[in-house]
Amino acid sequence: MKKGLLLAGLLTSTLCMAQGEATPYIPGINAEGVTYFLPQTVIDITIEAERVSYTPGEFCAYADKYLRIANVSDKADTHWEIKELTVRPTGVRDPEKGYTVKLRDKSNAALMELDPEGILLSINQQLQEPVALVPEKEPVKAPPTSAATVLTEETLAATSTAKMAELAAKDIFNIRESRNAIVRGQADNMPKDGEALKIMLGNLDKQEAALLAMFQGTTTRETRIISVRITPGAEDVKESVLFRFSAKRGLLDADDLGGAPIYYQLTNQTVLPEVDEKTLKKAKKPRGIIYNMPGKALLKLYDSREVFYEEELPVAQYGQTEVLSEDLFGKGTTTRVTFDQATGAIRKIDR
Repeated sequence: MKKGLLLAGLLTSTLCMAQGEATPYIPGINAEGVTYFLPQTVIDITIEAERVSYTPGEFCAYADKYLRIANVSDKADTHWEIKELTVRPTGVRDPEKGYTVKLRDKSNAALMELDPEGILLSINQQLQEPVALVPEKEPVKAPPTSAATVLTEETLAATSTAKMAELAAKDIFNIRESRNAIVRGQADNMPKDGEALKIMLGNLDKQEAALLAMFQGTTTRETRIISVRITPGAEDVKESVLFRFSAKRGLLDADDLGGAPIYYQLTNQTVLPEVDEKTLKKAKKPRGIIYNMPGKALLKLYDSREVFYEEELPVAQYGQTEVLSEDLFGKGTTTRVTFDQATGAIRKIDR
Protein backbone atom coordinates (compact mmCIF):
# COMPACT_ATOMS: atom_id res chain seq x y z
CA MET A 1 0.00 0.00 0.00
CA LYS A 2 2.80 2.43 0.89
CA LYS A 3 4.50 1.76 -2.42
CA GLY A 4 1.24 2.45 -4.26
CA LEU A 5 0.77 5.77 -2.48
CA LEU A 6 4.33 6.82 -3.21
CA LEU A 7 3.95 5.96 -6.86
CA ALA A 8 0.66 7.85 -7.03
CA GLY A 9 2.40 10.78 -5.41
CA LEU A 10 4.78 10.97 -8.34
CA LEU A 11 1.85 11.65 -10.66
CA THR A 12 -0.23 13.79 -8.31
CA SER A 13 -1.24 17.25 -9.49
CA THR A 14 -1.51 20.12 -7.01
CA LEU A 15 -4.01 22.85 -7.77
CA CYS A 16 -4.18 26.24 -6.11
CA MET A 17 -7.71 27.53 -5.73
CA ALA A 18 -10.08 29.36 -3.49
CA GLN A 19 -12.91 27.19 -2.29
CA GLY A 20 -16.56 27.96 -2.58
CA GLU A 21 -19.71 26.13 -3.60
CA ALA A 22 -19.24 22.61 -5.00
CA THR A 23 -21.67 21.84 -7.80
CA PRO A 24 -22.12 18.70 -9.91
CA TYR A 25 -19.63 18.60 -12.75
CA ILE A 26 -21.08 19.03 -16.24
CA PRO A 27 -18.48 18.77 -19.00
CA GLY A 28 -18.24 21.93 -21.09
CA ILE A 29 -20.43 23.99 -18.74
CA ASN A 30 -18.64 24.24 -15.38
CA ALA A 31 -15.78 26.36 -16.68
CA GLU A 32 -14.89 28.57 -13.72
CA GLY A 33 -13.49 26.46 -10.90
CA VAL A 34 -11.58 23.36 -10.00
CA THR A 35 -13.15 19.98 -10.80
CA TYR A 36 -12.55 16.92 -8.65
CA PHE A 37 -14.07 13.45 -8.40
CA LEU A 38 -14.97 11.14 -5.55
CA PRO A 39 -13.94 7.50 -5.75
CA GLN A 40 -16.03 4.40 -5.97
CA THR A 41 -14.61 1.40 -4.16
CA VAL A 42 -13.44 -1.73 -5.93
CA ILE A 43 -12.06 -4.76 -4.11
CA ASP A 44 -8.77 -6.15 -5.37
CA ILE A 45 -8.08 -9.76 -4.38
CA THR A 46 -4.59 -11.16 -4.85
CA ILE A 47 -4.15 -14.93 -4.82
CA GLU A 48 -0.73 -16.46 -4.31
CA ALA A 49 -0.31 -20.11 -5.25
CA GLU A 50 2.75 -22.31 -5.11
CA ARG A 51 3.73 -25.29 -7.26
CA VAL A 52 5.59 -27.90 -5.22
CA SER A 53 7.64 -30.46 -7.14
CA TYR A 54 9.20 -33.46 -5.38
CA THR A 55 11.88 -35.67 -6.91
CA PRO A 56 12.81 -38.81 -4.93
CA GLY A 57 16.47 -39.40 -4.07
CA GLU A 58 18.58 -42.22 -5.44
CA PHE A 59 18.84 -43.80 -1.97
CA CYS A 60 15.25 -43.10 -0.82
CA ALA A 61 14.62 -46.80 -0.10
CA TYR A 62 17.43 -46.78 2.50
CA ALA A 63 16.60 -43.52 4.30
CA ASP A 64 14.98 -45.29 7.26
CA LYS A 65 17.56 -48.10 7.45
CA TYR A 66 20.71 -45.96 7.57
CA LEU A 67 19.51 -42.50 8.74
CA ARG A 68 16.28 -43.27 10.62
CA ILE A 69 14.32 -40.93 8.32
CA ALA A 70 10.83 -42.42 8.00
CA ASN A 71 8.05 -41.96 5.42
CA VAL A 72 10.30 -40.98 2.51
CA SER A 73 8.36 -41.32 -0.74
CA ASP A 74 9.86 -43.04 -3.75
CA LYS A 75 7.40 -41.45 -6.21
CA ALA A 76 7.79 -38.08 -7.93
CA ASP A 77 4.97 -35.63 -7.29
CA THR A 78 3.94 -32.17 -8.44
CA HIS A 79 1.00 -30.28 -6.98
CA TRP A 80 -0.27 -26.74 -6.37
CA GLU A 81 -1.20 -25.12 -3.05
CA ILE A 82 -2.96 -21.84 -2.27
CA LYS A 83 -0.58 -19.98 0.02
CA GLU A 84 -2.28 -16.63 0.63
CA LEU A 85 -5.32 -14.51 -0.23
CA THR A 86 -4.94 -10.73 0.15
CA VAL A 87 -7.94 -8.38 0.04
CA ARG A 88 -7.52 -4.64 -0.47
CA PRO A 89 -10.15 -1.93 -1.14
CA THR A 90 -9.04 0.43 -3.90
CA GLY A 91 -10.54 3.65 -5.21
CA VAL A 92 -11.27 4.40 -8.86
CA ARG A 93 -12.89 7.55 -10.20
CA ASP A 94 -16.67 7.59 -9.97
CA PRO A 95 -17.81 9.37 -13.16
CA GLU A 96 -21.16 10.17 -11.54
CA LYS A 97 -19.56 12.01 -8.61
CA GLY A 98 -17.65 14.83 -10.22
CA TYR A 99 -17.88 18.31 -8.65
CA THR A 100 -16.61 21.76 -9.54
CA VAL A 101 -15.57 24.15 -6.80
CA LYS A 102 -16.21 27.73 -7.88
CA LEU A 103 -13.55 30.26 -7.14
CA ARG A 104 -14.24 32.72 -4.33
CA ASP A 105 -12.15 35.53 -2.87
CA LYS A 106 -12.80 35.18 0.86
CA SER A 107 -11.55 31.64 1.32
CA ASN A 108 -8.44 30.13 2.78
CA ALA A 109 -8.55 26.74 1.04
CA ALA A 110 -5.33 27.36 -0.78
CA LEU A 111 -4.37 23.89 -1.87
CA MET A 112 -6.25 20.95 -3.33
CA GLU A 113 -4.36 17.80 -4.20
CA LEU A 114 -5.74 15.36 -6.76
CA ASP A 115 -4.49 12.01 -7.95
CA PRO A 116 -3.94 11.29 -11.68
CA GLU A 117 -7.63 10.38 -12.09
CA GLY A 118 -8.78 13.62 -10.47
CA ILE A 119 -9.78 12.03 -7.16
CA LEU A 120 -9.54 14.46 -4.25
CA LEU A 121 -6.76 13.47 -1.86
CA SER A 122 -6.27 16.43 0.45
CA ILE A 123 -6.93 20.11 1.16
CA ASN A 124 -4.16 22.30 2.63
CA GLN A 125 -2.24 19.13 3.43
CA GLN A 126 0.86 18.28 1.46
CA LEU A 127 1.11 14.52 1.23
CA GLN A 128 4.44 12.80 1.77
CA GLU A 129 6.97 13.86 -0.84
CA PRO A 130 7.14 11.29 -3.63
CA VAL A 131 10.15 9.05 -3.56
CA ALA A 132 11.49 7.35 -6.64
CA LEU A 133 11.06 3.63 -6.24
CA VAL A 134 14.14 1.48 -6.76
CA PRO A 135 13.27 -2.10 -7.73
CA GLU A 136 14.44 -4.54 -5.14
CA LYS A 137 17.05 -6.93 -6.47
CA GLU A 138 16.64 -10.50 -5.44
CA PRO A 139 19.81 -11.93 -3.96
CA VAL A 140 21.67 -14.24 -6.30
CA LYS A 141 21.51 -17.73 -4.83
CA ALA A 142 24.40 -20.10 -5.31
CA PRO A 143 23.35 -23.36 -6.97
CA PRO A 144 23.03 -26.29 -4.55
CA THR A 145 26.02 -28.58 -4.23
CA SER A 146 25.72 -31.63 -6.47
CA ALA A 147 25.82 -34.99 -4.69
CA ALA A 148 28.19 -36.31 -7.37
CA THR A 149 30.84 -33.84 -6.22
CA VAL A 150 30.79 -34.99 -2.59
CA LEU A 151 30.62 -38.76 -3.01
CA THR A 152 33.90 -40.40 -2.08
CA GLU A 153 35.90 -42.68 -4.37
CA GLU A 154 34.95 -45.66 -2.21
CA THR A 155 31.25 -44.85 -2.52
CA LEU A 156 31.39 -44.45 -6.29
CA ALA A 157 33.26 -47.74 -6.61
CA ALA A 158 30.57 -49.69 -4.72
CA THR A 159 28.94 -52.41 -6.80
CA SER A 160 25.38 -52.06 -5.48
CA THR A 161 22.98 -49.25 -4.62
CA ALA A 162 22.61 -50.60 -1.09
CA LYS A 163 26.37 -50.42 -0.52
CA MET A 164 26.55 -46.91 -1.97
CA ALA A 165 23.75 -45.82 0.36
CA GLU A 166 25.55 -47.30 3.35
CA LEU A 167 28.81 -45.49 2.52
CA ALA A 168 26.98 -42.20 1.80
CA ALA A 169 25.28 -42.44 5.20
CA LYS A 170 28.69 -42.92 6.86
CA ASP A 171 29.94 -39.79 5.07
CA ILE A 172 27.00 -37.86 6.53
CA PHE A 173 27.89 -38.97 10.05
CA ASN A 174 31.57 -38.10 9.45
CA ILE A 175 30.56 -34.59 8.35
CA ARG A 176 28.46 -34.17 11.47
CA GLU A 177 31.34 -35.31 13.68
CA SER A 178 33.72 -32.87 11.99
CA ARG A 179 31.26 -30.01 12.45
CA ASN A 180 30.77 -30.83 16.13
CA ALA A 181 34.52 -30.95 16.67
CA ILE A 182 34.96 -27.53 15.07
CA VAL A 183 32.14 -25.99 17.10
CA ARG A 184 33.61 -27.39 20.33
CA GLY A 185 37.13 -26.24 19.41
CA GLN A 186 38.44 -29.82 19.34
CA ALA A 187 39.34 -30.11 15.65
CA ASP A 188 42.95 -30.73 14.66
CA ASN A 189 42.92 -27.91 12.10
CA MET A 190 40.84 -25.11 13.65
CA PRO A 191 40.07 -22.06 11.46
CA LYS A 192 42.19 -18.98 12.21
CA ASP A 193 39.38 -16.41 12.46
CA GLY A 194 35.63 -16.03 12.50
CA GLU A 195 35.29 -15.62 8.73
CA ALA A 196 37.26 -18.79 8.08
CA LEU A 197 35.09 -20.60 10.63
CA LYS A 198 31.94 -19.40 8.87
CA ILE A 199 33.20 -20.57 5.47
CA MET A 200 34.27 -23.98 6.80
CA LEU A 201 30.94 -24.64 8.53
CA GLY A 202 29.06 -23.46 5.43
CA ASN A 203 30.93 -25.94 3.24
CA LEU A 204 30.17 -28.79 5.64
CA ASP A 205 26.47 -27.84 5.64
CA LYS A 206 26.38 -27.88 1.82
CA GLN A 207 28.05 -31.29 1.67
CA GLU A 208 25.61 -32.74 4.19
CA ALA A 209 22.60 -31.27 2.36
CA ALA A 210 23.77 -32.76 -0.95
CA LEU A 211 24.16 -36.21 0.57
CA LEU A 212 20.86 -36.00 2.47
CA ALA A 213 19.06 -35.13 -0.78
CA MET A 214 20.07 -38.53 -2.14
CA PHE A 215 18.01 -40.08 0.66
CA GLN A 216 15.22 -37.54 1.25
CA GLY A 217 14.81 -36.31 -2.31
CA THR A 218 14.57 -32.68 -3.46
CA THR A 219 11.65 -30.27 -3.37
CA THR A 220 11.42 -27.17 -5.58
CA ARG A 221 8.82 -24.40 -5.32
CA GLU A 222 7.43 -21.97 -7.87
CA THR A 223 5.09 -19.10 -7.02
CA ARG A 224 2.31 -17.70 -9.20
CA ILE A 225 0.24 -14.63 -8.35
CA ILE A 226 -3.01 -13.47 -9.97
CA SER A 227 -5.35 -10.58 -9.15
CA VAL A 228 -9.13 -10.45 -9.43
CA ARG A 229 -11.20 -7.28 -9.05
CA ILE A 230 -14.74 -7.10 -7.68
CA THR A 231 -16.84 -3.98 -8.23
CA PRO A 232 -19.66 -3.79 -5.65
CA GLY A 233 -22.98 -3.01 -7.31
CA ALA A 234 -26.50 -2.26 -6.16
CA GLU A 235 -27.40 -5.93 -5.70
CA ASP A 236 -25.88 -8.32 -3.18
CA VAL A 237 -23.90 -11.25 -4.57
CA LYS A 238 -25.16 -14.41 -2.88
CA GLU A 239 -22.69 -16.81 -4.49
CA SER A 240 -20.46 -16.33 -7.50
CA VAL A 241 -17.31 -18.06 -8.76
CA LEU A 242 -14.25 -15.86 -8.21
CA PHE A 243 -11.72 -18.24 -9.75
CA ARG A 244 -11.05 -21.97 -9.89
CA PHE A 245 -8.23 -24.03 -8.45
CA SER A 246 -6.75 -27.38 -9.38
CA ALA A 247 -4.08 -29.21 -7.41
CA LYS A 248 -2.64 -30.34 -10.75
CA ARG A 249 -3.07 -27.18 -12.86
CA GLY A 250 -3.03 -24.41 -10.26
CA LEU A 251 -5.01 -21.16 -10.57
CA LEU A 252 -7.64 -21.15 -13.32
CA ASP A 253 -10.19 -18.71 -14.73
CA ALA A 254 -13.71 -18.77 -13.33
CA ASP A 255 -15.09 -20.37 -16.53
CA ASP A 256 -12.43 -23.12 -16.70
CA LEU A 257 -14.17 -26.25 -15.47
CA GLY A 258 -10.87 -28.04 -14.96
CA GLY A 259 -10.70 -26.88 -11.34
CA ALA A 260 -12.83 -26.62 -8.21
CA PRO A 261 -14.64 -23.28 -7.75
CA ILE A 262 -13.62 -20.68 -5.16
CA TYR A 263 -16.72 -18.62 -4.38
CA TYR A 264 -17.37 -15.16 -3.02
CA GLN A 265 -20.33 -13.52 -1.34
CA LEU A 266 -20.73 -9.75 -1.05
CA THR A 267 -23.47 -8.36 1.17
CA ASN A 268 -24.33 -4.72 1.79
CA GLN A 269 -24.35 -4.21 5.57
CA THR A 270 -25.39 -0.53 5.52
CA VAL A 271 -28.84 0.73 6.42
CA LEU A 272 -29.25 4.34 5.28
CA PRO A 273 -31.81 6.65 6.91
CA GLU A 274 -34.94 7.38 4.92
CA VAL A 275 -34.98 10.72 3.14
CA ASP A 276 -38.04 12.97 3.35
CA GLU A 277 -38.48 14.33 -0.17
CA LYS A 278 -40.34 17.47 1.03
CA THR A 279 -37.60 18.34 3.49
CA LEU A 280 -35.00 17.67 0.82
CA LYS A 281 -36.63 20.10 -1.60
CA LYS A 282 -36.76 22.87 1.02
CA ALA A 283 -33.15 22.38 2.09
CA LYS A 284 -30.61 24.94 0.95
CA LYS A 285 -28.00 23.93 -1.55
CA PRO A 286 -24.91 22.85 0.43
CA ARG A 287 -21.84 25.07 0.22
CA GLY A 288 -18.48 23.41 0.73
CA ILE A 289 -16.57 20.30 -0.23
CA ILE A 290 -18.66 17.20 -0.95
CA TYR A 291 -17.12 13.95 0.32
CA ASN A 292 -18.15 10.33 0.86
CA MET A 293 -19.47 8.68 3.99
CA PRO A 294 -18.89 5.04 3.00
CA GLY A 295 -21.01 2.11 4.00
CA LYS A 296 -19.86 -1.41 4.79
CA ALA A 297 -19.94 -4.68 2.92
CA LEU A 298 -19.35 -8.20 4.18
CA LEU A 299 -17.04 -10.14 1.90
CA LYS A 300 -16.67 -13.90 2.19
CA LEU A 301 -14.29 -16.10 0.18
CA TYR A 302 -14.71 -19.86 0.47
CA ASP A 303 -14.82 -23.24 -1.23
CA SER A 304 -16.63 -26.47 -0.42
CA ARG A 305 -14.27 -27.21 2.53
CA GLU A 306 -13.19 -23.98 4.20
CA VAL A 307 -13.62 -20.23 4.50
CA PHE A 308 -10.51 -18.32 3.41
CA TYR A 309 -11.69 -14.81 4.28
CA GLU A 310 -14.70 -13.19 5.96
CA GLU A 311 -14.47 -9.50 6.91
CA GLU A 312 -16.36 -6.21 6.67
CA LEU A 313 -14.91 -3.67 4.25
CA PRO A 314 -15.69 0.03 3.65
CA VAL A 315 -17.44 0.63 0.32
CA ALA A 316 -18.10 4.17 -0.93
CA GLN A 317 -21.13 3.35 -3.10
CA TYR A 318 -22.97 1.73 -0.16
CA GLY A 319 -22.90 4.98 1.78
CA GLN A 320 -23.85 8.58 1.04
CA THR A 321 -22.29 11.97 0.41
CA GLU A 322 -21.91 14.73 2.99
CA VAL A 323 -20.66 18.32 2.87
CA LEU A 324 -17.62 19.76 4.55
CA SER A 325 -18.84 23.28 5.32
CA GLU A 326 -17.12 26.21 3.64
CA ASP A 327 -17.04 27.89 7.09
CA LEU A 328 -14.06 25.65 7.91
CA PHE A 329 -12.11 27.49 5.24
CA GLY A 330 -13.03 31.05 6.18
CA LYS A 331 -10.60 33.90 6.03
CA GLY A 332 -7.89 33.61 8.69
CA THR A 333 -8.48 29.86 9.20
CA THR A 334 -6.43 27.07 7.69
CA THR A 335 -8.13 23.70 7.90
CA ARG A 336 -6.16 20.68 6.76
CA VAL A 337 -8.08 17.65 5.46
CA THR A 338 -6.88 14.27 4.21
CA PHE A 339 -9.25 11.92 2.38
CA ASP A 340 -9.13 8.16 2.00
CA GLN A 341 -8.19 7.33 -1.57
CA ALA A 342 -10.21 4.08 -1.59
CA THR A 343 -13.48 5.47 -0.22
CA GLY A 344 -13.38 9.28 -0.35
CA ALA A 345 -14.03 9.47 3.41
CA ILE A 346 -12.27 11.95 5.69
CA ARG A 347 -9.21 10.34 7.24
CA LYS A 348 -7.96 13.34 9.17
CA ILE A 349 -9.01 16.94 9.74
CA ASP A 350 -7.37 19.60 11.89
CA ARG A 351 -7.11 23.40 12.06
